[in-house]
Amino acid sequence: MFKSSTHNEIVSRSLNRCIKYHMEKGIPKPKRNLNRKELNNLIKENSYIIEIARPFMEILYDFLNGSGFSLYLTDKNGIVLTIIGDKDILIEQAKAGIVEGADMSEKSAGTNAIGTALFENLSVQVSGKEHFINIFQICTCSASVIHNEQGNIIGCLNLTGKRQLAHPHTLGLVVAAVKSIENHLKLNKSQNELFKAYQYLNKIMNSIDFGILAVDNNGIIKAINNSACNMLCIDQKDIIDKNAYKVLYNWQYILNELKSGNSYEDKEILYSDKRRRFNLNVYPIRDKSNTVTGMVVTFKDIQNVYNLVNKYTSGSATYTFDDIIGSSEKMINLKKQLKSISNSPSTVLIQGESGTGKELIAQSIHNDSSRKNNSFIAINCGAIPKNLIESELFGYEDGSFTGAKHGGRAGKFELANGGTLFLDEIGEMPLDMQVNLLRVLQENCITRIGGNRCVKIDIRIIAATNKNLREEIHKGTFREDLYYRLNVIPIYVPPLRERDMDIKILINYFLKIKAFKLKKPIPIVRPDIYQKLLNYNWPGNVRELENCIENIVNMNGNTSFNFENSISVNTQTSPCTTKFKYDMYSLKELEKEAITNCMSNCNGNIAKASKILGINRSTLYTKIKKYQINFS
Repeated sequence: MFKSSTHNEIVSRSLNRCIKYHMEKGIPKPKRNLNRKELNNLIKENSYIIEIARPFMEILYDFLNGSGFSLYLTDKNGIVLTIIGDKDILIEQAKAGIVEGADMSEKSAGTNAIGTALFENLSVQVSGKEHFINIFQICTCSASVIHNEQGNIIGCLNLTGKRQLAHPHTLGLVVAAVKSIENHLKLNKSQNELFKAYQYLNKIMNSIDFGILAVDNNGIIKAINNSACNMLCIDQKDIIDKNAYKVLYNWQYILNELKSGNSYEDKEILYSDKRRRFNLNVYPIRDKSNTVTGMVVTFKDIQNVYNLVNKYTSGSATYTFDDIIGSSEKMINLKKQLKSISNSPSTVLIQGESGTGKELIAQSIHNDSSRKNNSFIAINCGAIPKNLIESELFGYEDGSFTGAKHGGRAGKFELANGGTLFLDEIGEMPLDMQVNLLRVLQENCITRIGGNRCVKIDIRIIAATNKNLREEIHKGTFREDLYYRLNVIPIYVPPLRERDMDIKILINYFLKIKAFKLKKPIPIVRPDIYQKLLNYNWPGNVRELENCIENIVNMNGNTSFNFENSISVNTQTSPCTTKFKYDMYSLKELEKEAITNCMSNCNGNIAKASKILGINRSTLYTKIKKYQINFS
């Protein structure tokens, strides 16, 4: 209710404005009325406020039905958007031009409740002769302005009847209805924001490539993403609001762990129904009192975890056939052979001297195969102590032996699942491990140390050796049945001395890449040094040539490489047999040179180098550290 003086001031200001607008009291209807196209566009623009306000208008009209009143909803400029009222009342008011599309602002319709309320931004009642236009003076109008959440005017609600029906309470009804509309606008906005937030969260959850599900304190699943459904082979509709016993392994134990304050992260579990392994993380949901009310569970297929680990820990192949440099007939034929067998699942045995590039060839085969997007795992069978090679290859379960990593560990076979496993220096593998390897190759499954579950694997084996395995079979150090199982596709890599026409190509190639690596210009090699490069026997093959060229680039075309004093290999005997020719050196220099060259020719194989040098491995490690020898 307005005080009389305040109300009079409002009406007086409005009448004065109408005089300034040059309004005429005798006009039969509002000056402006939208055509149908303009009105349809305006209704479309204001559909949100109409949708919210219309139900409240109908509730209010049900209360006033038959009382001679009608309800108008306008936009922020006073254009009538929709009307509710008794049919005879609407017909009578239409004669005065009060219809949908009518402009009820003061500039178009003079002083009236709608126009004045919008101008003054308040609730107002205008009755009888308070209207500026004569034709409206038979009415009483009560209007209240509608605001959005930011306080901006977005519309107006008006209740109109004959002036004899004027009563202060009619304005109160309109004000109450507007307050309800504004509250619903706020509620609707909150609901829309919640819905948007839900949509965003739902979209985020379903875009993640690992499983997520939320479980309440009773084990009832409240949310689950698409990845989880795919991994567990279930439909979302079949699992929401169902108990997690059938889905989540040992969830009650996990929940008890969380309640006691213990963490539950990076645990490997078995999904028993499908015989699949997952990496599991569980996080508690707590209320304000810090009581656990549920949990969020995330899990990944363990093979995807392995693939990710391999991707960032050298579990991938980088070389391709383009990296095999050479145009000799032997190298051309070798490349043709490699390309023809690259996509075969059959086992490959690569044989050749140290330094010929056996791993480069293995990686190239992998990258030209259908497995190229999966793991390439390399293991040097001669570089791992005998007591560790089994756990490296097959992995182990939690608590299998003293010092075993908590939670167990996957072996190289599991890490390579779906990809390629490269077994370098296969001739160094202990006999007892050869039996286990043969079993894996025959059955395509492995069992972790301390476990009893057979894990199916799908891998391609590529093995490599610089030994003559047939001779090793005669010696009793290599199993004949394993040899035939590995030698399905034999590959022989020729030494550099058998393809000497490739030396020039390799020199130019290494000069370029070493200069780029060392950020130096490509040097001009002295003619006498260049001739030595061409004439040298290269017992260390391509690796030795590569190291020599790096030395030349470092020394700007000169070299400290002594071709006469380098280790040469008697190719008629075992690759481990070496002879030395040295000029005068101190014993210290001689020892360092011997270790350096031996390690280089043995491809970093500690066991082989220590055997050749006649010292045990611990002594060799000590001397490598002492002389700061880098053989990587």
